[in-house]
Amino acid sequence: MKITSGELIVLVIQNPREKVWGVLREINQAGVFVRGIDLNSFEDLVLATAHDKPFYGLGEQFYPLWRVEKITRDDFDGDIPSMESQFKQRTGKSLSDI
Repeated sequence: MKITSGELIVLVIQNPREKVWGVLREINQAGVFVRGIDLNSFEDLVLATAHDKPFYGLGEQFYPLWRVEKITRDDFDGDIPSMESQFKQRTGKSLSDI
């Protein structure tokens, strides 16, 4: 099944290695456009959203294709819920709400 614009994804980047969670905006020959955050900031985003505080790490980002190691849909994995499910469960909001 093809991953399309508007879906929540986890993007693995190399040099330096990063993991990004967010909404896929576009994939083209140049790279990947994502509105998201570094996974290291996920807990900060959850806490800020749950307490109606501003969070400034969420933004539009471009990654050149040569840095992209892997793109996966944000789905549950066995008993592990998706990042979106965890976010909704802990904040009562979806990523599109913020």
